[in-house]
Amino acid sequence: MKAVRFHEYGDPGVLRYEDVDRPVPGAGQVRIRVAATSFNPVDGNIRGGFMQGPIPVVLPHTPGIDVAGTVDALGEGVTGLETGAEVVGFLPMDKPGAAAEYVLAPAEALTAAPKSVPLADAAALPLVGLTAHQALFDHGKVTAGQRVLVNGARGAVGGYAVQLAENAGAHVIAVDRTTGDPSTVVTEPVDVVLNLAPITPEQLAALLALIHSGGVLVNTTVWMPAPSDEERGVRGIDLFVRSDAGQLAQLVTLVDRGELRIDVAERVSLADLPALHARAAEGGVHGKVVVAPESV
Repeated sequence: MKAVRFHEYGDPGVLRYEDVDRPVPGAGQVRIRVAATSFNPVDGNIRGGFMQGPIPVVLPHTPGIDVAGTVDALGEGVTGLETGAEVVGFLPMDKPGAAAEYVLAPAEALTAAPKSVPLADAAALPLVGLTAHQALFDHGKVTAGQRVLVNGARGAVGGYAVQLAENAGAHVIAVDRTTGDPSTVVTEPVDVVLNLAPITPEQLAALLALIHSGGVLVNTTVWMPAPSDEERGVRGIDLFVRSDAGQLAQLVTLVDRGELRIDVAERVSLADLPALHARAAEGGVHGKVVVAPESV
């Protein structure tokens, strides 16, 4: 089968489009015929060797954390899934990913794919959708009537965060970090700030002043710890997204109800993934990019 792998850490030039053996599922695993994966900025950080501590991969490594595809084979002990089923999932970050024609996945990481969108486009949902969901509800505890500031709302996570918060009945203030200072658009304190933007530590700390006493600042820029204001009881929380098939199933339900939109900015072939990494390293990728094997 074809896959994209890197045999050493480095710039996008280390990525190779090559032939590899088709993987065989072990106990508890499912083999998926990949319809698509998607590009996430963390893919570039892993490839560059910047995440070796929290995400220790074995070289050569295949990137691609998101997967949408068709169940092709079942490992021992797998129940609740059948060959031919269309699924989506958020794969373990430290294991071989879905930038390949086939990939292995833990059965518990998978859920049925949405029926209302092309299967390949569903690969744009898992990581960013779960990040938004967990930031808002696991950590922000957002409820109806609250005021929520989403800083970095034009990004892939931000698009889902705005939709999910509005669906929950929150009043959403959506800010694109490139168009101005959030403090200029917040006229009264908010209950929750979700920071999705790669801002400076000083800018992150300034967001605390926009939050009610007892409120929450949830930050997804993991290289920069979220500050708190203990005097006012404002908590700073750093989000490390986790795979959760139950939450992903909830997101899929919202998609099929027409209550959550999957936005795909671009679709590229698997062979073009190295060039996509190169564009991303230069800041030339905007929105969610889906990557599909040529065999699909």
